[in-house]
Amino acid sequence: MRQLRYIIALVVLATGCMAFNASAQSMQDSNYRTTGHVKSDGTIQDSNYRTVGHIKSDGTVQDSNYRTVGHIKSDGTIQDSNYRTVGHVKSDGTVQDSNYRTVGHVKSDGTVQDSNYRTIGHANGVRSDWAAVYFFFFFN
Repeated sequence: MRQLRYIIALVVLATGCMAFNASAQSMQDSNYRTTGHVKSDGTIQDSNYRTVGHIKSDGTVQDSNYRTVGHIKSDGTIQDSNYRTVGHVKSDGTVQDSNYRTVGHVKSDGTVQDSNYRTIGHANGVRSDWAAVYFFFFFN
């Protein structure tokens, strides 16, 4: 299950990164250690550059074997492979779980904070809504 969540998280990042920059982007934890990479063609790699997933233009998320593992909706709703909602990302950077409880925030500078405003990661140059999905729903 952790690998599935990791794959979805990295693929979710691809959508945000491709919208901002055609080159690869890196996600970092609170200590600025790189946790993954996203290539411009939708290939998702772990920190060791191993391919772990793919993103399709329709929002379908696939693992490295092209099995569907999730869906990304344009309204900020994130769903698993069975279309069950796992969370929501608001346009102001507020991140909520499937029951609309606030679980964190993404600041405009890319700093990712938990619900107590402690920094848990960095996503400079990545859309705040997709960075939030990565940190709060799929990267534990």
